[in-house]
Amino acid sequence: MEELLKKIAAEIANFQENAMQQYEKGNKAAGTRARKATLELTKLMKEFRQVSLEASKK
Repeated sequence: MEELLKKIAAEIANFQENAMQQYEKGNKAAGTRARKATLELTKLMKEFRQVSLEASKK
């Protein structure tokens, strides 16, 4: 679970960086990267939900 939490934190940081570049500088490629990061975050959050449920059953 610790590894998963590190992946989530890294992806959130990646999203924030790219979203700010798009917002502040109008960088279209950064916007694309930010959207891609949201898709990856969705996958990671679903995985977290499964792992969390399994841990709560123990």
